[in-house]
Amino acid sequence: MSHFFHKQPPVSRQLVKAVLIMIGFILLGTLGYYLLGQLYLPVARPEATPWSILDCVYMVLITITTAGFGEILPYMDMPVIRLYTLLILFITIGVTVYFASSMTTFLVEGAFSHISKRRKMQKKIDSLEKHIIVCGLGNTGIHVVKELMVTRWPVMVIDRDEESLKKSSIELSNLGHLIWLQGDALEDRVLEQAGISRAYGVVCALPTDKDNVFLTLTARQMNPRVRIVSRAIDLHTAGRMKIAGADSVVTTNFIGGMRLASEMVRPHVTQFLDLMLRDKEKNLRVEELIVTPASGLHGVRLGEAKLREERHLLVLAIKTTDGGYEYGPGADFVLENGVVLLVMGDPDSVARLRVRLTGVPVTDPLSS
Repeated sequence: MSHFFHKQPPVSRQLVKAVLIMIGFILLGTLGYYLLGQLYLPVARPEATPWSILDCVYMVLITITTAGFGEILPYMDMPVIRLYTLLILFITIGVTVYFASSMTTFLVEGAFSHISKRRKMQKKIDSLEKHIIVCGLGNTGIHVVKELMVTRWPVMVIDRDEESLKKSSIELSNLGHLIWLQGDALEDRVLEQAGISRAYGVVCALPTDKDNVFLTLTARQMNPRVRIVSRAIDLHTAGRMKIAGADSVVTTNFIGGMRLASEMVRPHVTQFLDLMLRDKEKNLRVEELIVTPASGLHGVRLGEAKLREERHLLVLAIKTTDGGYEYGPGADFVLENGVVLLVMGDPDSVARLRVRLTGVPVTDPLSS
């Protein structure tokens, strides 16, 4: 009970305390009248009938509420009982004022706190640039968000269930501060609040294919340049999502089937890939980074870029501007704007190089 009490917000603790004081006061007041009726009244007035518990509770309640009704217990005009009633009335003033103020504080400050938190969260959303909007925090969306936070992409989440958002925010707190917006991602207003016009990408991870198709269509209309990746349950829906505007469609059932087959015939490969994702001491990712004019690497040899020496990154392959791939490129490979580097390294090193090459900001895991 003590652990539960201390876990509550200060305003809630104050209200609980006030309720307990009020209940305790009613019980003590009832006990006082009952003892007077059982012990004092038979001695002072032998002909009197002792008061019942129900009579005593009723007397305390009409005294506390000052309702009156004129329905007082018999023999209330006796001096000792009158003094006790006056004591109840004096204490009632303090208890009632404390209870009323606690209730007012709970209602006013609770509502204000909720509004304040929403405004603070909206300010964080408004400060995002080139971020990724994950729509739907279900069994798929939560893993998308976790991976984006690990690799330090600016990310925010939209979901209808506020409790689910708060719970996930606590669960992912070790990775950083989760920015979220409670609402329906199918509404234009909610997507505007999420900053879709400034977003780098949108992940459609809603529960049904129908909703994901509609969300894809809406997001594409609101931002023609945004990258959209949508989840599909039915393989036949993938084509419709592409028509609606999705850049890429991931069929979860198909991916699951491929993984099962890989576990059967390529167990060591899947084990290596899992180790890259889950090993906390050797956390590695394979990422793609585009060389842009802002990077200053156009015309620079790969060896001179010193990606391996300075940033501890291994360049696995390079996608050239003509669409081909150069696997295991040597130090003499000349970089140019528009080529895509496929690199392997720890998330922090990859994130820092991403800023240099593309200008996509890096999130600070410790920021709140």
